[in-house]
Amino acid sequence: AAERALGSASPSTLDSEAHFGSGWLNQVWDQGTKTLYLQVGVGSGNSSGSFLGDHDLWRLPEKDDGDTAKADRYAAAHRPVFRAANPGGKISPNVVGRVSAAFALAAQVDATRDPGLAATEYQAATSLYAQANLSPGTLVTALPRDYYPEDTWRDDMELGATEIALAAQKLGRSASSYLSDAAGFAKAYIASPGGDTFNLYDTSALAHADLIKAMAAAGNPSLAVSKAALVADLKREVQIGASRASGDIFHAGGNYTDFDVDAHTFGLLAMAALYKQASGDASFDGFATQQRDWLFGANAWGASFMVGQGSAYPKCMQHQVSNLAHSSALGAVVNGPNNPSQFSGGLGSYQDGMVKCPSSGDPYSAFTGHTSRYVDDVRSWQSSEPALDMTGSAILGAALQQVRP
Repeated sequence: AAERALGSASPSTLDSEAHFGSGWLNQVWDQGTKTLYLQVGVGSGNSSGSFLGDHDLWRLPEKDDGDTAKADRYAAAHRPVFRAANPGGKISPNVVGRVSAAFALAAQVDATRDPGLAATEYQAATSLYAQANLSPGTLVTALPRDYYPEDTWRDDMELGATEIALAAQKLGRSASSYLSDAAGFAKAYIASPGGDTFNLYDTSALAHADLIKAMAAAGNPSLAVSKAALVADLKREVQIGASRASGDIFHAGGNYTDFDVDAHTFGLLAMAALYKQASGDASFDGFATQQRDWLFGANAWGASFMVGQGSAYPKCMQHQVSNLAHSSALGAVVNGPNNPSQFSGGLGSYQDGMVKCPSSGDPYSAFTGHTSRYVDDVRSWQSSEPALDMTGSAILGAALQQVRP
């Protein structure tokens, strides 16, 4: 999505990274058996300690194949692969929507320069989309589920249907059924309670904005939802952050008393740009600037939450390659400030193999307060762990701000 937004201004490195991701997804979606492989690796070991999980080892990845310790078997050299459903079975719609959208976005980007590849990506998107379970019980995001629980899915299916429709339009195929689906999912999402601002678990902002474009490309047919309704819901989501920022001394639009504030705040940047593109309303421009400033240092800790941005950026991330290979992981985004209750048991001891970082003390301890704490420490999964969804939100948010009208 970021590469599409930047167009000819997109760097080749972004294209390489995006195609690496779509290539990986192509490996985990087996169209022949209709099997989606959800996860590689065990999240947690068992209570007896007879086998360990991904979070129990601290090492460089190239060491895994030579690890012969019995307890490490499933965490290192012999990671299991988990299916999202039995072969041919219906698959959790949140996952289907997001992964099919990724394939369809790739098809949109490749439609002109490599139509053969785009057609393959489009086929992957539509074949997976057809496997969605539209009467789900418990949604599946990861295993174990309590690592990343999720309750909404219509936003993701709206996104999947919308991106497939846009890809179909690029490739000269019929988009009408996917447009109809997307509008139906959008209407249901708007009518349901519990929506969030843009992040991994709520993709409605991107879905709404792109659905408006797909509808326009189709001549604005009569559908279950109107452009006005989509624009209004986009504004509602941006207003959540803007209202919060108006009452915060540092203008924080994200909730820094809970997990993923940085992902949400970069999401607010993206939403402000998407809303402006859809509506022409520039009233949130100042709010977007405040969010960017907060992320890069204009916050209670004076810290930038992106590696390499500014001088007071994360130096001690909970990241094995960064810690052991002394690599800067340039551009990585960490979780950010979190509720002090998450630190009630302290940071714990160093795992075997960890390089102590920082060398002593907590330079940010003086700024802990207002139900939030930030710690730049290799042990701090609560605030200094980087993740793809956080960094991905940053890439998209920055790209959309760069090209905003």
